[in-house]
Amino acid sequence: MGVPLLIIPFAIYNLLAFLLSFSWTTELWPITLSSGDKVTPTAGDAIVAASILILMFELLKAARRRSVVDHLLSLVLFVGMIVEFLMVKEAATTAFLLLLVISFVDVAGGFAITVRAARRDVAVTEVEHVHPG
Repeated sequence: MGVPLLIIPFAIYNLLAFLLSFSWTTELWPITLSSGDKVTPTAGDAIVAASILILMFELLKAARRRSVVDHLLSLVLFVGMIVEFLMVKEAATTAFLLLLVISFVDVAGGFAITVRAARRDVAVTEVEHVHPG
């Protein structure tokens, strides 16, 4: 059993939002492109980008046979995020909405990968038990 890795950005978001009254629209660092244009990511952009990278590892975990408990923990995290988004003023940001979408992809993708792997296992098991002749 493993704790959903997406709890990390969720916890960071909450710690910064509630303890420091952090603004997710704070610009972090300007990036000058070869075209001469500048792109300036915000703190919200950074936490979303980190969450997407974490999502990749969550989906890799799902491909390695996550248990039902792991899926349920991801679902509990997703439901908790929905409740917080709808009811808590500090969570009413675009960054949190995108974290919520990433959590949904984790839940839906994890279940889809597990179901697909289970079907493949059933098909392989049936082929192995067929006796010629």
